[in-house]
Amino acid sequence: MIDEATGKASKSASAFADKVGTKAARKLKARRNAAPGVWFGLGMMGLVGWSVAVPTLLGAAIGLWVDQHHPGQHSWTLALLMAGLAIGCLNAWHWVDKEDKAMREEPEDDDE
Repeated sequence: MIDEATGKASKSASAFADKVGTKAARKLKARRNAAPGVWFGLGMMGLVGWSVAVPTLLGAAIGLWVDQHHPGQHSWTLALLMAGLAIGCLNAWHWVDKEDKAMREEPEDDDE
């Protein structure tokens, strides 16, 4: 025959064990899926910056070359600089969108 006090102690011990197990599982999951650090954020800022700067400068350089070799009424430098800037901004938007989708698609387990 099970004593009422022993049954309550067993239930509280089981609840405690469940709580400890849940916290341990959450801690292990956090270690496996560590949040990106400061260097990752700085690297992403650099990636976005370079993805805008390189096409912009490339467009300006090509525009200068075209203006020097084929002068005309309109500035190819300005036109190609703007085209490079637009391409760079689209490129940066692509990278940021890709990272945002990757963060949102991470599987989330409800431990609580």
